Amino acid sequence: MPASTADQFEPDEQDIDYLRRAREFAPELAAAAHKIECRRELPESVVAALAERGFFRLLLPRSLGGAELLPASFVPVIEEIAKADASTAWCLNQASGCSMTAAWEIFGGPRGILAWGPGPGTARAVDGGYRVTASWSFASGSHNATWLGCHVPVLDADGTPRLNPNGNPVIRTMLFPKSNARMTDIWHVIGLKGTGSDRFSVEDLFVPERHTATRDDDTRREEGLLYRFSSLQLYAAGFAGVAMGIARSTLDAFVALAHEKVPFRSAGALRDNHLIQSQVAQAEARLSAARAFLLRSLDEITNEVERTGHITLDQRMVIRLASTFAIHQSLQVVDTAYHAAGSTAIFEQNPFERRFRDIHTVSQQLQGRQEHFETVGQYLLGLDPGPTMWL
Repeated sequence: MPASTADQFEPDEQDIDYLRRAREFAPELAAAAHKIECRRELPESVVAALAERGFFRLLLPRSLGGAELLPASFVPVIEEIAKADASTAWCLNQASGCSMTAAWEIFGGPRGILAWGPGPGTARAVDGGYRVTASWSFASGSHNATWLGCHVPVLDADGTPRLNPNGNPVIRTMLFPKSNARMTDIWHVIGLKGTGSDRFSVEDLFVPERHTATRDDDTRREEGLLYRFSSLQLYAAGFAGVAMGIARSTLDAFVALAHEKVPFRSAGALRDNHLIQSQVAQAEARLSAARAFLLRSLDEITNEVERTGHITLDQRMVIRLASTFAIHQSLQVVDTAYHAAGSTAIFEQNPFERRFRDIHTVSQQLQGRQEHFETVGQYLLGLDPGPTMWL
């Protein structure tokens, strides 16, 4: 059942190469997972292998040598990487979303990797660019990045906040070489340890105008269908892919265990237990349904956006709902398998403990917030959902 369900959403023929590459790379990545966990970063060998296979260019425009994958083709690649190592998949999805803010100077070479994260700061307008002072955290993949970025409000030369016609602050994305930032090691966490999501800061750094952009607005220069979606929508769907990859590998590991493990004071293997049989069936249904909802929605929305030329609020709500739902269904699948595995699950050498910590870390991040269900529910009920900046 899992194989046939997955194959239903294979990428188009022109894009299937990246999914195949991910599957071929998975054993090598899985072998490096313990090192990734212990070092709290992706080893150079892993980063080099990802770059060589083009995985950092999945959402980069074809004009810059990227794959420009559409959402329903992109998510299964992230999912496949997550089955082998969630931290790598998380970094890859983060870097891919960042790459949608594309510039040749950053991505022209073979190792152009951009990372960023949230945090306070300002950019004061000066001749030729901006003076930026700020500090940001949760910069996943920053250990391997060559450039960093941040999204900050713009101040005019006299310090007055610059406003849009609607009265909101003007926010611009500032990009600069990683060597210009001060890094601080803060990523001591229970899960996704290998993402190296540290803090970085700059003080009065000059950023030229050509290295700035307005994120996810109508000033885009790339006209490809992919760029009718925002990086936020790709983040949501991609991080759901991370969650689904963790859940699939955990459930598969449990099924393998159930064939072999004979619990204490039991007459047969785990798979002979009626409760276990029911739990496995329901876990499969949860994961398959959530995956189908997300990938089918992405495919249908992409076709409609190609027809109309823009994405609607209705469609943004669907992506947010399907992505959040996939994360939480994946969480339940992992929890079910972890507890059903009994004491086997608590040992580091077995394939449950780290995935349990990883999925709970995924669900604690912005993309997994329960509040997203409230926002979509308000919209479906005809209420004002408030600001929709995270959709």
